[in-house]
Amino acid sequence: MVSWDDYHFFYSDHYEVELDPNHRFPMNKYSLLRKSLIEKGIVKNSQIIAADLINIDHLYLAHTPDYIEQVLDLSLSRQKARAIGLPLTEEMVRRALGSQGAFWQAITSSLDTGFSASLAGGTHHAHADSGEGFCFFNDFAVNVRRLHRERPGYKILILDLDVHQGNGNSSILNKDKDVFITSYHGKHNYPYRKVPSHLDRSFADGTGDEEYLRTLSEDLSKFSKMGFQHLLYQAGVDSLKGDAFGKLSMSHEGLKERDRMVFEFAKRNQIPVTMALGGGYSKDIAETVKAYTGTYEMAKKVF
Repeated sequence: MVSWDDYHFFYSDHYEVELDPNHRFPMNKYSLLRKSLIEKGIVKNSQIIAADLINIDHLYLAHTPDYIEQVLDLSLSRQKARAIGLPLTEEMVRRALGSQGAFWQAITSSLDTGFSASLAGGTHHAHADSGEGFCFFNDFAVNVRRLHRERPGYKILILDLDVHQGNGNSSILNKDKDVFITSYHGKHNYPYRKVPSHLDRSFADGTGDEEYLRTLSEDLSKFSKMGFQHLLYQAGVDSLKGDAFGKLSMSHEGLKERDRMVFEFAKRNQIPVTMALGGGYSKDIAETVKAYTGTYEMAKKVF
């Protein structure tokens, strides 16, 4: 029988890049989360593994050759680089490749144990031929197609609970077989031109725990009847009240309940779970780290 100590979590912050202190992306949240998980005794050092870089060949499963090559040789147009919102440097691209590697390693680990996670990732805004929203390459799209290449007909549920719609997931994967994309997001939030998922739930500004959790409960009941074999969970915490980019008003308790519902759905239906970190941009970074830590606390309770 698998115990919590058998689960492994993959980090890529050893590829972390130092950004300008005024940059709006909180790069240090990844290392702060890892530190929090260890200090609070939620995971042991031995459970947290440094990710390898993804093999470049796998990027071609979801991205165009021109785009891949322009990112790797740092020749993206100024307009395309600006849309990503992160510096186009060798160090930043290396970090993106490490994040991709972490998600695949988490997927393979969860196939063995039933649960695993990347302590980063969730790059759901990257399209086949472009990046945006802090995303160079799409870890969901690349790794869904990689998983389907190894396991044809494998039914995958992407449950994207980041507050921003996963437009890149939908633009790349919405016509693929055996993957079902669900996105919970702010109605009046980025991206302002959304790409339809298989199931979109859009919430008005200020939506709190009650409406959100009621909707999730109803959808999870439906998913239980759909025969999914794997859950890829985008566990963003940017729906937290006070998040700089969020516009919703969920509490820390509400986010923990969200996670409990998702994890118990997967456990009840014997579905392996692979989790990506997703967004979190509270003005006080400690609030973001607290919310991420709460997700792992709940995972430990359920699994």
